[in-house]
Amino acid sequence: MLKIVLERIRQKHRTTKYPAEAAVLPELFRGYPRLDQTLCPDGCRACTAVCPTGAISCSGGLALDMGKCLFCPECLRDCPTGAVVFERDEKLAASSRTDLVVRTGQEHRLAQVMGKELVSLFGRSFKLREVSAGGCNACEADTNVLSTVGFDLGRFGIQFVASPRHADGIYVTGPVTGNMRIALLKTWEAIPGPKLVIAAGACAINGGPYQGHDEVHDGVDTFLPVDLYIPGCPPHPLTILDGLLRLLGRV
Repeated sequence: MLKIVLERIRQKHRTTKYPAEAAVLPELFRGYPRLDQTLCPDGCRACTAVCPTGAISCSGGLALDMGKCLFCPECLRDCPTGAVVFERDEKLAASSRTDLVVRTGQEHRLAQVMGKELVSLFGRSFKLREVSAGGCNACEADTNVLSTVGFDLGRFGIQFVASPRHADGIYVTGPVTGNMRIALLKTWEAIPGPKLVIAAGACAINGGPYQGHDEVHDGVDTFLPVDLYIPGCPPHPLTILDGLLRLLGRV
């Protein structure tokens, strides 16, 4: 026991100080996209040609849909003028699907806090039931990381629970495959109201790389009203944490 105490003293405090302090992100992290239409006057469409999910569009001006984006480097590599840049900004979550579409000079639209009545109910104790609706397990893995000592999600009163009867909302990952649709809807029905829906990852938002496949339903908002969209493939743990805290009015 004494050895354990001494080791804890040696390691010191290991939990991230985010959001009280700025996020510490890896050098190669690709976050919020910044587009510059002036660097793409001719619309060469090199970026649209290589985008695997059709996230970038040049029709009516340069635009990037974070809900479809896999945050891969293909557009960066092929854009000859640098019109597309990903900043090291982890704040990506949004309250509406349209807020995920980024255009040149557009203000960064962050996720909004839920209504006052819901904040009074969930602001200090928010329980979520996670449903992996056909995901590859990447989004699930980065979500599970939040429960470790490095992030300690529980210090904000946010927890993932085993039973939907104990939950305040549903947290969905994956493109909603055909064999998970009924399970997803039954889980949603089992959660007592009022309740919220969170779509985490490109698959849950728009189908991700499986978009349009016969066996998937291209995201959760084809069935349920989504209150929070967390883009990424997978979203970084701090992106998830930031979105949840903004939803609860804790940032």
